[in-house]
Amino acid sequence: MTSDRGLIAGLSLACTAALIAACLLGSTPMGLPRVLAAIAGQGPAGDSLVIWQIRLPRALAAFMVGGALGVSGAALQGLLRNPLAEPGVLGVSSAAVLGATLSLYYGLTAISPWALPIASIIGALIATAIIALAAIRTQSVVTLILIGVGLSSFAGAAMSLLMNFAPNPFSLSDMVNWMLGSVSNRSYREIGFAAPFMAVGFAVLYGARRGLSALTLGEEAASGLGLNLKVQRISIVLGAGLATGAAVSIAGAIGFVGIVAPHIVRPFVGHDPARSLLPSALLAGLFLVIADIGVRLLPTQSELKLGVVAAIFGAPAFIWIALQRGRRHD
Repeated sequence: MTSDRGLIAGLSLACTAALIAACLLGSTPMGLPRVLAAIAGQGPAGDSLVIWQIRLPRALAAFMVGGALGVSGAALQGLLRNPLAEPGVLGVSSAAVLGATLSLYYGLTAISPWALPIASIIGALIATAIIALAAIRTQSVVTLILIGVGLSSFAGAAMSLLMNFAPNPFSLSDMVNWMLGSVSNRSYREIGFAAPFMAVGFAVLYGARRGLSALTLGEEAASGLGLNLKVQRISIVLGAGLATGAAVSIAGAIGFVGIVAPHIVRPFVGHDPARSLLPSALLAGLFLVIADIGVRLLPTQSELKLGVVAAIFGAPAFIWIALQRGRRHD
């Protein structure tokens, strides 16, 4: 447990440093004294505006989204007892994006600002429930992955249909942004709407962590130890759905970070899924903050989307993890 505290402390310091770097770096770099003065409200008004209204909320959004996806990935991997499980791979993120896209298409966000996060969470919960029901009926990982691919394909087709019938260019642009994933121009208001759902999801997952440790022994052994498997599955489904849906409501589709972070953390926590939840959240949050800094610094004519960058680096990592797993089973 001492090593866990050291890992969490180290990741926490790294996350703090990354958030500070996100405030320092940008199209116009700012030195640390200048940033500190802006934070204290003592510098030029323009500096305070850049830090408080642009860079800091964007960095916080990236960190929160990464944390939600990281903890969801670690929990789903523990529930399904498979390191390839993750909200994006299993179609949960795509379903959440579809829910958000539906709210944008029908103009529900104009009626209530809660419409988009609620729609995202409902989509994520539906997809996660389907995966959980499939996990009850089959022990085949291939089947679960195929179901996830099917869910992603269906959600992608539905989103393409909505884009095809977009009522105006502005709705089409909003839908494309959610599909590609980005934390650009995020405000404290948007973070505040999603934060309660994210916090509840994290609390549910963390509260069910002991059951994840028991499941490493197998479902029969875990049941013999007194674990209520039905309650455990519902808790993980609910927690992952809430966290993933809230993450999508802020940033749209961000893939693969939820599978890579738990995989890196697992050897440092004795391959215990319960102990991997918090470190996975911190590491995934760190990844996305650093990736978003890179997105802002790249000398491109138009800014790359965060989801695109995450997929470029995450997809090869996913393939490597799958190959490593395949070699162990050969």
